[in-house]
Amino acid sequence: MSEPALIGVASGLGAPDGACADGPVALCESPLLAALSRKGCLEVLRPLPADAPRAALAGLCRTLAARAAGLVRGGARPVVVGGDHSCAVGTWAGVHAALDGAPLGLIWVDAHMDAHTPATSPSGALHGMPLAVLLGFGETDLTTLAGSAPVLQAEHVCVVGVRSYEPEEAALLSRLGVKVVFARELRQRGWEALWPELETRVARGTAGYGISIDLDAIDPSEAPGVGTPVGSGLSARALLDWLGDRAADPRLLAVEMSEYNPHRDRGELTLKLLVRMIHACCRGGRS
Repeated sequence: MSEPALIGVASGLGAPDGACADGPVALCESPLLAALSRKGCLEVLRPLPADAPRAALAGLCRTLAARAAGLVRGGARPVVVGGDHSCAVGTWAGVHAALDGAPLGLIWVDAHMDAHTPATSPSGALHGMPLAVLLGFGETDLTTLAGSAPVLQAEHVCVVGVRSYEPEEAALLSRLGVKVVFARELRQRGWEALWPELETRVARGTAGYGISIDLDAIDPSEAPGVGTPVGSGLSARALLDWLGDRAADPRLLAVEMSEYNPHRDRGELTLKLLVRMIHACCRGGRS
C-alpha cells in the first residue's frame, strides 16, 4: 500500500457558505488526528488573495494539483481533505498529470451530481460544478489545469449516492455515459455487491483510480457537519468498511474528502467520522 500523505485545503470559495474552509483547520488541530498519525497534516493549503473568487480558486487548484502530482510521482497516496468540493478540480488534475496521459478512473461519492456548468447552475456556485469541469465542461481556467484534454473520460467515472440533483446535470452525465448509482439502489444492494461494476469502470483500462467523497453523501444523522446536508443518506459504517477494503488496493491512487463544516457539527460527530475515514484510508481493514 502506498504511503498516505494528508493535505488540507482550507477553502470555501466554491460554496455560498464558505464555512467549510474551517474544516481542514479543525481537523489538523484536533487531538483525534494526532492520535491517528504522528505525521498529521503535511500542510494546509489556503487560497491567495485575488481580484475575484474564481481566480483565487483557480490558483489554489493549480497549487493543489502540483502537490498531488508530486506525491503520486513519488509513490505516495494523497489523502486530500477540503474545504468545499471544488477542490476536486485540483486534486484530480494533479493525479492525472502524474499518469502522463494515461486514463484515470474516479468514484465520486456524493448526495449531488456536481455536474452543473456555468450555463445551467441555479446558484453559480463552483462546488456544484467540479465533476463537469473534470469532464471538460466549464470555464477554461479550470478545465485546462492539467492541459487541454479533460482530466476524466466519462467511461471511467462512477457517481454514487446521489439523491439531490437538477435535470440539466442528469442530462449531461447521461449523454456522456457516466454511470450513476442513486442512494436508494446502493442502500438496497450494498457496496460489496456494487463493487464489481464500479471496478470494471474505474480500474480496467486505466492507470489507477481515485475516490472523491463529499461528506453529505452520508446520512445527516451520522454526519450533520456538512456544507449541504440531504436526508436519506448512506450508512457511515458501510462506507467505512468499503474504504477499508479499498485501502489495500495498489490501484487506488488518491482519496479526497470534502465539505466538512465544523460549525454545523454536533458533539464532534462528523469530525470523529472523518478521522475514522482517514484511518480506513491510511491503514486499511475494518474497524
